[in-house]
Amino acid sequence: MIKNTLITAFPRIGENRELKKALESYWSKKLSLEELIKTAASLRKKHLQEQQKREIEFISSNDFSYYDQMLDTAVMLNAIPERFLSIENPIDRYFAMARGTNDIPAMAMVKWFNTNYHYIVPELNSKIKFNLNPEKIINEYKEAKEIGIKTKINLIGPLTFVGLSKITDNKDTLYYINQIIPIYGDLLKKLLEIDDSLTIQFEEPIFVKNPVPSLLSNIRKTYQYLSSISSKINIIVTTYFEHSTEATRELVESNVWGIGLDFVYGPKNFESLNLIKDKKLIAGIIDGRNIWTSDYEKILSSLRRIEKVIPKEDIIISTSCSLLHVPYTVKNEPDSELKKWFSFALEKVEEVAFMGRVFNTNELSPQYKEELEKNKKIIELKKSSNLINNIEVIQKLKNISPKEREGSFEERNKIQKEKFKLPLLPTTTIGSFPQTSEIRKLRSDFKNGIISAQEYEDGIKKYIDECIAFQEEAGLDVFVHGEPERNDMVEYFGENLRGFHITKNGWVQSYGSRCVKPPIIFGDISRPQPITVKWITYAQSKTNKIVKGMLTGPVTIVNWSFVRDDVPRSTVAKQIAIALRDEISDLQEAGIKIIQVDEAAFKEGYPLRKENIKEYEEWAVESFKVTISLAKKETQIHTHMCYSEFEDIIHTIEAMDADVITIETARSGNKLLKIFESTGYKNEIGPGVYDIHSPRIPSINEFKEQILLRLQVLDKSKMWVNPDCGLKTRKWEEVKLALKNMVAATEDIRKSL
Repeated sequence: MIKNTLITAFPRIGENRELKKALESYWSKKLSLEELIKTAASLRKKHLQEQQKREIEFISSNDFSYYDQMLDTAVMLNAIPERFLSIENPIDRYFAMARGTNDIPAMAMVKWFNTNYHYIVPELNSKIKFNLNPEKIINEYKEAKEIGIKTKINLIGPLTFVGLSKITDNKDTLYYINQIIPIYGDLLKKLLEIDDSLTIQFEEPIFVKNPVPSLLSNIRKTYQYLSSISSKINIIVTTYFEHSTEATRELVESNVWGIGLDFVYGPKNFESLNLIKDKKLIAGIIDGRNIWTSDYEKILSSLRRIEKVIPKEDIIISTSCSLLHVPYTVKNEPDSELKKWFSFALEKVEEVAFMGRVFNTNELSPQYKEELEKNKKIIELKKSSNLINNIEVIQKLKNISPKEREGSFEERNKIQKEKFKLPLLPTTTIGSFPQTSEIRKLRSDFKNGIISAQEYEDGIKKYIDECIAFQEEAGLDVFVHGEPERNDMVEYFGENLRGFHITKNGWVQSYGSRCVKPPIIFGDISRPQPITVKWITYAQSKTNKIVKGMLTGPVTIVNWSFVRDDVPRSTVAKQIAIALRDEISDLQEAGIKIIQVDEAAFKEGYPLRKENIKEYEEWAVESFKVTISLAKKETQIHTHMCYSEFEDIIHTIEAMDADVITIETARSGNKLLKIFESTGYKNEIGPGVYDIHSPRIPSINEFKEQILLRLQVLDKSKMWVNPDCGLKTRKWEEVKLALKNMVAATEDIRKSL
């Protein structure tokens, strides 16, 4: 065991997405609950042993989840919304809370801080009878002990849990903090019954978000109480994704054993070091969010800086956050010139272990010196590689012109309405249609050389034909081509732009069983040839209805990729914007009248600290405007945003100047829309009326209720009707009925209007 090494948390989806496959088989009734439980236990054992093999001292239990840890915490506290209480089976109830049922809508789901991971939003009200359900935590701790690993136990901290919850009555957060703190206390007491000494890691990332006085005033009190329960419990409070200076000042006044700080994404944490006395510092210095090989020289420099303030024996070397956000291992990737630059979860565990060995030794062995020198060469070669720099792209970036499109919204809107002649409340979808096993096999067979280019093209065209035919049958007003050629909305563009690397097995969890494979941006970006024109124009040739061109926006591509770390993200976004601008020009020249530039991840890229927001907004808006700058007045530009709270960014959205914005509102009703009403937002809006993250199919009456609810807030002449998001994860039998119901409901309401 290497003393003073710690992994914040480990990925749970599995090296080969075993958990994803088991969950989806269980949900489709192809796998029994016993088999699902067995798969999960096998994964937990493997993940623990991989860390044990690398001699990490502090390995986690309870970092596993069947769906999401915030949902697990709600179950632990018995914070079950009333609508789910009639479901007696605990597993059925758990998945119903996450996914909904035919009769019960699911709980809301939003992004975890500024990552692409989604969490289930707990719902709190005074009717809830909080009590402790510790079985999962106890079972997983015992399971680890049985294979000889005494783990630290991971818990979502009480202040983060309440702070990220949706309070559905008039009580304030303090009321709920006071309700659940005793439950956490009971949990610690219960855990002491299974072991005479424990290390508990409370994750409190909410501390990094400019904490308000009411939160700060509860930090010391909360952790003083939890620390006082027993001297046999070592309590770690860990934060990540930014600095937490204000919270650190409060935590040091409690009796917590250790404080975890992120020195990768929160460099200001270095300024807090002098506050930490007589406590362990869990130093998050191995990047848990990006995939680049660590620069050992730079990390050792940071550790020496820390050591000037904190005694070496009190420094625990750690990942900056959970490794949930990176793929499992580089070992499964094909050999390439880039591969040695990459470090995934297992490699990051090895980096933590190596840094632990080097930092805690008095004299470097020849083996350590050799490893350090090898790492130095990798870092230097990456910086100087001709794979990275493209002079032509850099020059084009300097000479961008124009930087925004012609005409005001009012001028464009008048031209577009006269040209398109769409009905009131036009219906459309967000872009993708279900990705069937047949279409996935078609793409896979083509990539692997099993079928010819002609066979592949014929298969894609057949799917597009079916999508167009269905949309004609359903009566939608604006069509999409269904995106059968795209495995993922970001990866597809990465495959077709220079400067991107696409991994073979670089999967990370997005939510539940949903996994994504983010591309890696390693160099300057250019577009060698048109990307989408062929398929969009083919689809348009099959119908007289308008078919939308579908692009993923530059900010979303940046936020959903692993981004190079040698230039600012703003530079990367603008390079992508220039490439997409050329794509828009080609699409409209090919006769495409509506082009959607999805910025699903625009909001999630926001800095967590207010002082950094202005800079982000400036480059993000500029990148979007550069993308659409060649769009003609008669070309209608749509954009789509996911899971966003818009109160603080409504003026930024206005500045983007898209003609139509579609947003997810099916789980939140009019709450998100009221800000558009109160600020007098003048452009058109498509509020989602169909929750695509749940298998349930809304009836015509439900759709009518949803549409009429939106019309209480939105002007009927500016409202579109659409699902929340793309439909690729749903099944055709769900989608067909749901969209037909959506159109039927819209047509009924049009008659009444």
